[in-house]
Amino acid sequence: MHTRIRTYAVTAGLFLAFILFTLVVRNVDVRPVGPEGSSVGLATVNRLVSDRVGVTLFWYNLTDWLGLVAILVACGFAALGLYQLVTRGSLKRVDPDVLLLGAFYLAVIGCYVLFETLVVNYRPVLLHGSLEASYPSSHVVVVVCIMVTAMTQFRRRVRNGRLLRALNLFCVLVVAVTVLGRLVSGVHWLTDILGGLILSAALVALYRAVTARV
Repeated sequence: MHTRIRTYAVTAGLFLAFILFTLVVRNVDVRPVGPEGSSVGLATVNRLVSDRVGVTLFWYNLTDWLGLVAILVACGFAALGLYQLVTRGSLKRVDPDVLLLGAFYLAVIGCYVLFETLVVNYRPVLLHGSLEASYPSSHVVVVVCIMVTAMTQFRRRVRNGRLLRALNLFCVLVVAVTVLGRLVSGVHWLTDILGGLILSAALVALYRAVTARV
């Protein structure tokens, strides 16, 4: 009971941290330092990091491909759920943690749609000739959420120790390269990356808190 309460408290704390961080980004040191005079929160630190990093399309393209890898992993678990549904003949017979993973993916998509609609910051560069929402980094959120929850699924389902370690290492590498690569690519402000990490941590903590009960 105490462990469950502590887990939910950590989850709530992470969501609160994300909300507070977002409010800071939205309201503190907001200046028109972005493309086409777009306003950016925490402008001093964001502009400093952006100027130091510059733009490197290699890292942008690489992290785009890693995002596709994460999507394929998610599709794999979706296929597992569909297979269980077809072979077992009922949604009630699909493994609860797989159903929860599907709900988790929908929550991640919901967050993406929300922040595409309620724009906090725009990208520091014009990639396609127009301003694009960049906070939080949807790429970071998607990759971290999919690959970290995949590690949870692998621990439940993979019995071979060497294979499990290899899969976990792969997931960690994809996450690490994506987060660092997205930052040094220069297509996001520093606060976009940090916001994406905090939101991802909150969503993953919620998933683990709920799946711990099944």
